Amino acid sequence: MDYPLNERIVNDDPNNPWNLASTYQVFENVTSLYSNLFILQTPDENTNMFTTFLTSLFATCLLLTGDTSSLSNWPYEKNPSLMILMILFTFIMTIYILNVFITLFGEAIKDGDSYLLRKAEHLAKIELFYLLPNQRRWKSWFPEIIHYYASVDKARKEIKQMIEKKEWNNNVLPELKRDLLNKLHIDEN
Repeated sequence: MDYPLNERIVNDDPNNPWNLASTYQVFENVTSLYSNLFILQTPDENTNMFTTFLTSLFATCLLLTGDTSSLSNWPYEKNPSLMILMILFTFIMTIYILNVFITLFGEAIKDGDSYLLRKAEHLAKIELFYLLPNQRRWKSWFPEIIHYYASVDKARKEIKQMIEKKEWNNNVLPELKRDLLNKLHIDEN
């Protein structure tokens, strides 16, 4: 249902823009010598989100996303403790989130071999899906062979395991594999 914005319509529809707009009340200033009228916004449930425990948790979650509207009711100059708490909150949460990312990254690359394998897979995906055909042919960007440094003992152990499990395929790059076996002193049989 469309509502006109130039005339006020009040009903029970929660999507009515007239029900969503801020409401104000007119008060007479009786405390001053001059009896002037002033307008105040009517407080609602979101005026002070720190009145109950659950809404204060929600306000803290909003702070994590960068929404500081729950603190907008207090002027920062008159509340230095609020400024200090906001700065501390930002600083501590930044360090905490960075530590979480460092831990996740450390877990992801715990196994060095799988890290190198993932790196090669990502390079292949970039080459296949994100490059134009003429860019894929640039050998300076994507060579046919990528060299990795490895410990001789670990390489010898891994190759022997691959030969035992019949995973060592001599049909792919046979000259390089033969040369590697000779340098590592491994018998293919």
